[in-house]
Amino acid sequence: MKQTFRACIGVIGISGAALIVSALTANLAVAKGGHGASVTIAAGDLKWNDVPNFPGVKMAVASGDPAKGAAHFFMKFVPGFAAPMHHHNADHYVTVLAGTLILNIDTKDAKLPVGSFFKFSGKKTHMTKCDVGAECVLFIDARGKWDVIPEAAPKAAAKK
Repeated sequence: MKQTFRACIGVIGISGAALIVSALTANLAVAKGGHGASVTIAAGDLKWNDVPNFPGVKMAVASGDPAKGAAHFFMKFVPGFAAPMHHHNADHYVTVLAGTLILNIDTKDAKLPVGSFFKFSGKKTHMTKCDVGAECVLFIDARGKWDVIPEAAPKAAAKK
């Protein structure tokens, strides 16, 4: 027990040290006149593209490349769009910007209006639907390559 506790304290200490070094490095860059980088994209300048094999879904990439790794992007669903049970390999964080998104998680529906947030990690299975009232627009922070992996439909019970 004491060894596990000491190992945890060691990991916390190393993590804390890394954060302090990172903060000091950032402050030094500013002090030396470093300006970092920035990206700005006006809403009207987003380049929306159809997502292949997903009729009614469009994507606009803000940064990164979702096909290769971590990325930030917008997704747009037509009203009434529905995706069957699936999961994503990458952990991701999502904010609803327009419409009402309906997620079915563990057989329960969650209605998420504008301003709502959700996170999926560990390949969490879910169904996604855009309510019929208006198109849904989401902003997604994906921490790895973006994919949609359909879940196998449950097999029908054998007849006796």
